[in-house]
Amino acid sequence: MSFLPLTPPGQTPHRVMTIAGSDSGGGAGIQADLRTFAMLGLHGCVAVTAVTVQNSVGVKGFHEIPLDVIAGQIDAVAGDIGIEAAKTGMLASADIIGTVAATWRGLDGDIPLVVDPVCASMHGDPLLHPSALDSVRRDLFPIATLVTPNLDEVRLITGIDVVDTASQRDAAKALHALGPRWALVKGGHLRSSAHSPDLLYDGTDFYEFDVERVDTGHDHGAGDTLAAATTCALAHGYTVPDAVAFAKRWITECLRAAYPLGHGHGPVNALFRLQRES
Repeated sequence: MSFLPLTPPGQTPHRVMTIAGSDSGGGAGIQADLRTFAMLGLHGCVAVTAVTVQNSVGVKGFHEIPLDVIAGQIDAVAGDIGIEAAKTGMLASADIIGTVAATWRGLDGDIPLVVDPVCASMHGDPLLHPSALDSVRRDLFPIATLVTPNLDEVRLITGIDVVDTASQRDAAKALHALGPRWALVKGGHLRSSAHSPDLLYDGTDFYEFDVERVDTGHDHGAGDTLAAATTCALAHGYTVPDAVAFAKRWITECLRAAYPLGHGHGPVNALFRLQRES
């Protein structure tokens, strides 16, 4: 695949941020985001929202970061280093969501924001308090350039069970009605399909991204990695459809190179680029 242009040595690369939780097992969360940021040649900054206790088998628990520390991280980076695009991941409570949304609205400029509305781990462990769903809809989606829920998250947020193309379109419309400029309904969890059909919607037009499904049980961090790659492309000035198309190619290669780790699901492998070039 073709990659994003690399910044020459000694010059400042594009700067992106992940506002998300830390994964102690290194498979998802900010760890996955930073791997993709680095492998695509961007400078990655973080605002840690939670510290999770997890491994390849599941999430044992998590600790939420104080609200003033979350806001302070975003402001500190924006006020000095600068943010050209950002993504959100695990925002566990309504208070955290409200803090991130208020802080984001206070930043200068129209910075692209990719919202990955993480509700649970891939093992089904909850990463969002049920009472926070209203805040996702009310506070988080309206500030998003793009939202990227998987099918389980679509069901929780919209009440729509995506089983085919028609219901996928209905879900995209329902998500867009909540305020984001673009809505991406990911089809990776649609196990009845031999492909991974994603549908992007801007309120007027639909864009379809259909690639062959990669048959692997090692897909921990796939959603984070797709959103992170999209964020990188947006920082380079890509349009949203082009950024999503690039990210789909990236995550497909990461899935093809995924590896076993521990006793559960291994992670997608953003290091494939180094391994192929070595």
